[in-house]
Amino acid sequence: MKKLVLVAAAVAAAVLVQRKRRQGEADQRLWAEATAPDAN
Repeated sequence: MKKLVLVAAAVAAAVLVQRKRRQGEADQRLWAEATAPDAN
């Protein structure tokens, strides 16, 4: 039972890390777009 709880906690942590990373990437793309010099 303890192993199952540890595995579930590890999976939950991995999901949270993945979501945080994706959000950071999205923020980075948005910032790059907002601060990019105009092509015109």
